[in-house]
Amino acid sequence: MTSRKRLSPEESRSSALEAARALLIETGPQSVTLKAVASRIGRTHANLLHHFGSASGLQKALAEHLARTVCETIIEAVHASRAGLGSAREVVDLAFDAFDREGAGALTSWMLLTGNEDALNPIISTIHDLVDEIAPGEADHQGDEMFVHKDTLNLVLLALGDALIGAALAKSLGLPRDTARQRAAATLEASLAENNAAEA
Repeated sequence: MTSRKRLSPEESRSSALEAARALLIETGPQSVTLKAVASRIGRTHANLLHHFGSASGLQKALAEHLARTVCETIIEAVHASRAGLGSAREVVDLAFDAFDREGAGALTSWMLLTGNEDALNPIISTIHDLVDEIAPGEADHQGDEMFVHKDTLNLVLLALGDALIGAALAKSLGLPRDTARQRAAATLEASLAENNAAEA
């Protein structure tokens, strides 16, 4: 009989979230259950219940985990872009990939459909924190000068919509699959140029 490795509470929680993320990407949000995650990491249902309280708690923690991971990556890309080491398209691709390939779009729609809207709060809060970090000067302003806030709203809505129906809609309209990404990048580039002109 082999004994399971004893993990710290942080390691156990992190392991569970990575397993939940893998399940989300592989088979969809409906498969992110305490039982499925426990089985994948060789833990008990009671162990996960202790960490997350319920399946809804697990999904909320997963949403926060995804949002934090994605936003950290996007922050790096934005800083690289501002330093001339990256492009608007790279920032767009990161956002679109987060909602599509990383499963944030599917998780968002699943939480809305199952009445677990409060689980979206970590995503919204983390995106808000991301914007405040990228553009701290905008945090105290309102109106037309809030370029980064408006760009973020536009980008997230486009990325979410594309993750949910982008492939089917592009095919139906006879457009290349990455048309939404191209449009998002063009819009972001135009906004950045407008912002730079306003600051000059």
